[in-house]
Amino acid sequence: MVTFRGLNLRKHILSGRQAYAFALFCAAIAGFVRWTIGLFVDDVVPFATFFPAVLFAALIGGVGPGAFAALLGGVIGWWAFLDPPMAWLPLTRGQQISLIAYLVTSLIIVWAANHYRSLTKRLEDEEKFRELAVEELAHRLKNKVATIQSIISLRLREDPQARDEILRCLGSLRATDDLIIAAQGKGARVGDIVSAELRPYDVSRISIQGPEILLPPKLALTMSLLFHELATNAAKYGALSGSVGKISVHWSHSDPWVDFEWHESDGPPVATPSRRGFGSRLFLRALDQFGGHVDANFAPTGLVCKFRVSLTDTSPSIVPPAPGATNAYATD
Repeated sequence: MVTFRGLNLRKHILSGRQAYAFALFCAAIAGFVRWTIGLFVDDVVPFATFFPAVLFAALIGGVGPGAFAALLGGVIGWWAFLDPPMAWLPLTRGQQISLIAYLVTSLIIVWAANHYRSLTKRLEDEEKFRELAVEELAHRLKNKVATIQSIISLRLREDPQARDEILRCLGSLRATDDLIIAAQGKGARVGDIVSAELRPYDVSRISIQGPEILLPPKLALTMSLLFHELATNAAKYGALSGSVGKISVHWSHSDPWVDFEWHESDGPPVATPSRRGFGSRLFLRALDQFGGHVDANFAPTGLVCKFRVSLTDTSPSIVPPAPGATNAYATD
């Protein structure tokens, strides 16, 4: 929402009688302030306090109330603060120029304020349209994913293992889609992706640490596949398959790379698999487009998987941690 120094125009814009009443109020306050200042200072410009009144009246009410406040300010300033006070005439040449300059300047202020209102309204309309477009896209996407899941369940009913793996991957993508939609289509944060994938498991055994990075949609979906595969394997064969195993997920950024480390410990002994599963082959191919690579070490104490992706072409939004904080995102 566009604001004017904290003034929320959508919330405060008035119309009709309220707008003109507000303009009258602004002019009255400006006149009172000018009178108060005149008690202590002699050489104050007669119309100095009326310019803010014109500005606020125009911002809140539009052209009509803004011009009304300008006219009231001119009348009050002319009658009360031009010599001789409380008289209309005579006016010196300098006073005439001062009055004309005030009116011209006020009209410029009214025009500028109205232009700002128009721009704000257009931006609000564009924002509403974008939100509607994202909501409609999200609705269609969910329907398509549900349809695809139904087709897969039907076509692969004779191969339940492949069917379940594909459906779980689609579920992971759908969860990340929800995160992207929540961010109005801008992407998803790394910490939210990892948390979504590990939420079904015992969170007391999971540590997540790293700076807040908003990944663009395409890379966010790829990372969700990768973490889904790691979490699934940990639940089947690794640290999450037992009662005491732990997982630590850490990432760091060094332009243009983001480095990740998935570390399992206190789980059952692991060994290098004889073949790569469907999920492993899928996300390895997906990482290629981001210049990524994976280094998996099946140590006796648990899997240690390190991987990195390049952010050169994806232009992420990286939020620096707060002063004194070691990690912008950390859970234990």
